[in-house]
Amino acid sequence: MTDQIYIQPLTMVSSPQSVEGQCVRLGGSMVWAREFAVSIRRDGKVIERSVITPGDFDAMIEGLPDDLAAEAGAQWANLSAVHAPLQLGQRTVRLDQPQIMGILNVTPDSFSDGGKFLDDPEEARAHAAAMHEAGAGVIDIGGESTRPGAAAVWEGDEIKRVVPAIEHAVAMGAAVSVDTRRPGVMEAGIAAGAHLVNDVSALRHDPRSVEFVAASGLPVILMHAPGPSGEKAEDLHQGGSYDHVGFDVFDWLKDARDRAVEGGIARERIVLDPGVGFGKNLAQNLALLNALPLFHALGQPLLLGASRKRMIGALSNEVPAHKRLGGSIALAQLGMDAGFHLLRVHDVEASVQARNVWRGLRDAALTDFSGLPV
Repeated sequence: MTDQIYIQPLTMVSSPQSVEGQCVRLGGSMVWAREFAVSIRRDGKVIERSVITPGDFDAMIEGLPDDLAAEAGAQWANLSAVHAPLQLGQRTVRLDQPQIMGILNVTPDSFSDGGKFLDDPEEARAHAAAMHEAGAGVIDIGGESTRPGAAAVWEGDEIKRVVPAIEHAVAMGAAVSVDTRRPGVMEAGIAAGAHLVNDVSALRHDPRSVEFVAASGLPVILMHAPGPSGEKAEDLHQGGSYDHVGFDVFDWLKDARDRAVEGGIARERIVLDPGVGFGKNLAQNLALLNALPLFHALGQPLLLGASRKRMIGALSNEVPAHKRLGGSIALAQLGMDAGFHLLRVHDVEASVQARNVWRGLRDAALTDFSGLPV
């Protein structure tokens, strides 16, 4: 097996001037990294690791074999890539600060809301309006539960669930994503006005999905889930075995990105999601979350979906999903501190408030020159 290299941001600084510019702005976000771990793996095991700062990069790369040097150069450039805004219908969603994606599940067995938004369309519409008014940059509408053990949904039922909700959200001026792994639902959702496709199978569930998304011209979110590909492979959580969860998910998402590009999807329209909670136990989820800055080396906008996840309950005396706001905000802040561009959440108002305070702190750090000599 060939060696593989990974460049992982380790330490963050509050502003570039605090370290005299010796840092890297991650993914065009409001986060700057000062130190980076450079790891080389062989057969799944780390065989070499060093810590560098930006001034060390050229010397480090000179000592690498040509193939690793090329990959390291690509990752280094990716870390500082500035991502264009997402154009979602009439709305422009800028990626230079974290954007909040509000969740609307119109399913009978959602782990977070128990199906109330499917049973009561008026409540679903009111919830969508509340998220929009609270400042959600995008509303993500799905008609199939993807929690562990959830039953598969017939495509026709999924379409009946999501289309009215999408039409209503679009009519009130929201940017909308359709959360599905089936091209028929993607097509119906886009016809109803959806501006973005969010596929938890990373377009692997149905071989037609890549071609359809490419032809649609819309952005797509590709999420890591270890389950096998194919329409009969329903369990997204199956097969979660990792040598190093951060590096393994990185490799998987890199392959998913490259398959999408080879299938005709423009690279600038691809968003990546490391798939917290999908086929990962508590220890693996915690390790993955602590490795979040690594994923900037893939050169794509990044989404974190950790809201109300089971791991929060596991760390909090098994509190039920609707009582996991504090843990959800903590994980959202972790995502912001890692420079993630989109945060998929259930509690939009609280998350927007947390983002605004976080943004205020970042703005203050950028304009604070008190530590500089005069």
